[in-house]
Amino acid sequence: MKFDVNLSILFTELPLLERPAAAAKAGFDAVELWWPFDRPCPADREIDALRRSIEDAGVRLVGLNFDAGDMAAGDRGLLSRPDGSARFRANIDVAVGLAGALGCRVLNALYGNGVPELSPDAQHDLALSNLSRAAEAADRIGATVVVEALNSYESPTYPITSSAAAFEVIDRVGAANVAFLADLYHLHRMGEDVLALIGASAGRFGHVQIADDPGRGQPGTGAMPYDQILERLDASAYRGPIGLEYRPVGPSAESFGWADRWRPDGPASGADGGDARDDRAARDAQPSAEQAKSGE
Repeated sequence: MKFDVNLSILFTELPLLERPAAAAKAGFDAVELWWPFDRPCPADREIDALRRSIEDAGVRLVGLNFDAGDMAAGDRGLLSRPDGSARFRANIDVAVGLAGALGCRVLNALYGNGVPELSPDAQHDLALSNLSRAAEAADRIGATVVVEALNSYESPTYPITSSAAAFEVIDRVGAANVAFLADLYHLHRMGEDVLALIGASAGRFGHVQIADDPGRGQPGTGAMPYDQILERLDASAYRGPIGLEYRPVGPSAESFGWADRWRPDGPASGADGGDARDDRAARDAQPSAEQAKSGE
């Protein structure tokens, strides 16, 4: 079973450009990122610095978000927003270019919050148009664009809150390289049976992300049956990496002990080596300020 580390929520104790090396030191060879810049078209030197930090660490970028707006202020994507559409379109080639340079083949396009000045149907049409543009660009590098459902407790105006709603968007776009990002934390928070979903729909997954519920900590800090979940994923049609997108309880490098039994090379350097159940006592720990800024 292959795991990758989301460097936008893990290793936030370190500056961004130091996080790929920290992930490698912890025994991982793959990472993913939310859009790591504060604008859709950063300077070439910024992109080059990020690219070099990933290459120099010897890790692969396996997932990248398109620009999703001001996440700290509550934005959750630009696809459906009339005030964000131009920004998203400006970002498409930049994000695809960065992904292509690093061999990344999964790009996440967050749908966007609902806005009162536009009807849901009109927003949906705009989202489909922008998603089609993104899929066409991603296809040039052999990449898949994924659509993610978020939970309404943390993102109350985000309209895609179930696997069914995400599949409807994917089906309406009708592009072969648009798939589902199964974030099991968000889906479980919304009451979905994630074991049943994996059994029925894993073949439609373009990526998987995990965190425990409640709390969004590492597996073992909440109530989700991760032994069963990972066994079901391992036996499913999904063969991609599983993204670790949790707020670590304790230092990031010490939050991977739960994964030791699933990793082919055994315990990671820096991992705590404990059983996932041992983490439950710490489930009420508070996230860092950077981790708390986003519900993605």
